[in-house]
Amino acid sequence: MTVLFPKWTNKVPGFLALGAAASALCVVFIVYYWFSPKNTDVGYQPFQPVPYSHKLHAGTLGMDCRYCHRMVEKGPHASIPDNATCMGCHAQVKKDSLLLEPLRTAFGDGGPGQPALEWVKVHMLPDYAYFSHAVHVHAGVGCASCHGRVDEMEIVRQVEPLSMGWCLECHRDPVKHLRPAGVSPTRMDWVADEASMAAARKRLEWSGDTPPELNPPEHCSACHR
Repeated sequence: MTVLFPKWTNKVPGFLALGAAASALCVVFIVYYWFSPKNTDVGYQPFQPVPYSHKLHAGTLGMDCRYCHRMVEKGPHASIPDNATCMGCHAQVKKDSLLLEPLRTAFGDGGPGQPALEWVKVHMLPDYAYFSHAVHVHAGVGCASCHGRVDEMEIVRQVEPLSMGWCLECHRDPVKHLRPAGVSPTRMDWVADEASMAAARKRLEWSGDTPPELNPPEHCSACHR
């Protein structure tokens, strides 16, 4: 009887199965690594309609973050400055700068109904994730914990992944991010030390039947409401 296929072809199905398994593992690794927020989001640095330098305003001039992001202590969103906030200074400072022409055009005569500058959002969370700036700020978490040293950035960029795993790491052990009373959340150069971490641990401890002052939730409904 004529042999149509040589004997070595009996191994082809096994090789194909191994190849398929290896390919599936490669796909899983590629998605896990290169599609993670550490690679897709960290480093995002969009250009804005006006070349605003945080290094100059927040760093050199020492402006408090809350001057522009007024709602950061009052609600879930930090808010962005409106035209009047910017023109409060720039009606007098660099009032003829060509770089500020988009701001002056948007401000117009300063009356109601003027279109605001369309600032490009840098730090974004999915719609299904709830996050409150006010809760974190009042708990003692500073701006730099999530946004990095903005006072050293000419153009703001994302420095943390803001992923679920990254948030949970902090909720499980937040002591490095909890500032003691009296330390402003907008102070960018603050670094945790043994005393501050010890004080944070004490605030996190249970005292009898009374819940701790701070108790970062780890259950799903805390963020997915």
